[in-house]
Amino acid sequence: MQIREYTEADLEQMIPIWNEIVEEGIAFPQEECLDMESGKAFFASQSYTGVADDGGKIIGLYILHPNNVGRCGHICNASYAVSSSVRGQHIGEKLVLDCLEKAKELGFRVLQFNAVVESNIHARHLYERLGFIQLGTIPGGFRMKDGHYEDICPYYHTLDD
Repeated sequence: MQIREYTEADLEQMIPIWNEIVEEGIAFPQEECLDMESGKAFFASQSYTGVADDGGKIIGLYILHPNNVGRCGHICNASYAVSSSVRGQHIGEKLVLDCLEKAKELGFRVLQFNAVVESNIHARHLYERLGFIQLGTIPGGFRMKDGHYEDICPYYHTLDD
């Protein structure tokens, strides 16, 4: 498996993986699924979109973009999606590690996650193991698909040398 920059040819495989997370309604803030047209525009608008390519099969992806503008434009944000068929195989870890390197290459100084759902323990353990620091907890910051609210935990990782 290799992590590489996406191409338009990958969109057909990427969009269902992204939409799977959106439809689960427990991690991404988006509520609308992507179609080919909106997916093409969405992934092209990122500073970088990486894919986990396993012999021509896309099994995961990430997006990387500024978290803010101007004086805070050196802080980036990212989101990760791994196909449910391969979860638990450390694909997410490889995506996060690649993202940290790519963010640094692009000149960002901090990678910040704004809204990690508190109950997303697998992601939280991964981020903490990789050196991310939790900034606190925002009570009721995420509306789950079933309508109840859960706390979110912002995290950050500096990208210094």
